[in-house]
Amino acid sequence: MGATIDTTQGLRFPSGAAPTAADDLAQRLDQLNAIGASLSAERDINRLLETILTAAKTITRADGGTLYRVTEEQSLRFEIVRTSSLKYYLGGTTGNPVPFYPIQLFKDGKPNHGMVAAHAALTGKTVNIADAYVAEGFDFSGTRAFDSKTGYRSQSFLTVPMRNHEGEAIGVLQLINAQDPQTGEIVAFSSSDQRLAESLASQAAVALTNRMLINQLEHLFESFISLINGAIDEKSPYTGGHCQRVPVLTMLLAEAVNQTNDGPLSEFHMSDKDRYELKIAGLLHDCGKVTTPVHVVDKATKLETIFDRVQLIDTRFEVLKRDAELESLKKRITLKPMEAAEEDKRLRERLRQLDDDRKFLHACNIGGERMRDDDIDRVRRIAKYRWRDVSGHEAEFLTDDEVKNLTIRAGTLTDDERKVINHHIVATIRMLEALPWPKHLTKVPEYAGGHHERMDGKGYPKGLTREQMSVQARCMGIADIFEALTAKDRPYKKGKTLSESLEILGRMRLNHHVDPDLFDVFVRRKVYRRYAEMFLDKEQIDEVDESRIPGYTP
Repeated sequence: MGATIDTTQGLRFPSGAAPTAADDLAQRLDQLNAIGASLSAERDINRLLETILTAAKTITRADGGTLYRVTEEQSLRFEIVRTSSLKYYLGGTTGNPVPFYPIQLFKDGKPNHGMVAAHAALTGKTVNIADAYVAEGFDFSGTRAFDSKTGYRSQSFLTVPMRNHEGEAIGVLQLINAQDPQTGEIVAFSSSDQRLAESLASQAAVALTNRMLINQLEHLFESFISLINGAIDEKSPYTGGHCQRVPVLTMLLAEAVNQTNDGPLSEFHMSDKDRYELKIAGLLHDCGKVTTPVHVVDKATKLETIFDRVQLIDTRFEVLKRDAELESLKKRITLKPMEAAEEDKRLRERLRQLDDDRKFLHACNIGGERMRDDDIDRVRRIAKYRWRDVSGHEAEFLTDDEVKNLTIRAGTLTDDERKVINHHIVATIRMLEALPWPKHLTKVPEYAGGHHERMDGKGYPKGLTREQMSVQARCMGIADIFEALTAKDRPYKKGKTLSESLEILGRMRLNHHVDPDLFDVFVRRKVYRRYAEMFLDKEQIDEVDESRIPGYTP
């Protein structure tokens, strides 16, 4: 958070000495320099605008003031309104919105010089008015209405345009009712007040322009990240949702650790810059998946490539059934009635067996948690069936590749396909390390590239141990796993319930897969519950008995 201006701090002079004009100006110039430094340090736009107006009021001894910003619709929007004597505070960090309509810079296609703030923005010139009630050339009807309603007397006005480095008006600073430092009476703004206000407006315009440019660049950068995730989403809607949810869960866990005041993680703290860095890393943690073939990413069944090859096997079964029927018909021509009945029975049994084998291969194709040895042996027996292909050649019923896929022990991916999937993290690291990161984002590659590492050094791609990884990277590892367990949009599995997911995650904690201290925080501070309320279906959010979670002690 940047520095703020103390409006209660008056200008001080040596005791017993009457301030001279030179003393007064010197003091206010010192204050102006201090204000300039504070403006450049502020990151939040609302606080920056508030600091600008508060500083201007202080340095010119104004009782009230308004800061306007030029909008894309060519109007002046009220951003901050302050009147100290009325304790009237709107906009900025007050939480009280400004209810006034914007001032149009043009009316009926013509410049609106009738409003003093619009005139200053249009001409780029300061307007100094000693008494608004007798001033000519400007419409102060709104001011009179405000005064009538509040009992206030708006008198002296100093309206200063704020222009950026291209000379374009980006705002207007308007100060009301300068006060005499000795008597407190309302007086006109002096020439020194005007010069100081103009100098401050110039510094403020630079600070505001810089902050707006930085915000725009950050928005552009985040939009570009969304573009990458959108490209992944176009390839695979399943990974697209993953790219959005993992950053949220990562930040939930990191914030929970940040609020932990005891235990081994009590020294971990995040600044706003740290939070932004982790957020960006979360958004980019799977950017390498743009290089992963979609038929591998979305492989819903064991035989799926561009299409599910189980359909080809169905066709082969129909061929075997047809051949069996033809062979049976040929035999019946020469058979006696009793022999024909036996042949018919053998045919029905053969057709039943083929239908049963087809159902079995369909079940194998789904890809469950674990495939038994007997099931693998049966797949290999079926593979030895002989059939005549479209070229008229006799061949084995299943190809070697089909056998390899159908005998996958768990899931739908072969070892080679898992290597293709795992390569996405290598691609992610290479892509991120190739970028010229600014100082406050230099750790993004490390955070994003570590979510498949294990605490015991058996992860990938670098085989890092717990001690070699940052807390942030370890947070993302847990988030990546828990999101995958509970995700309901995967083509190859249902989203697990909270209790099921925590049981699996607990076993992974015992197996040194995930960080034990972060796992404890994840459960103790109910991070899983907050995430579930945001993303899981109601039927997934079951009752969790934390005492039964492996590796966790309530």
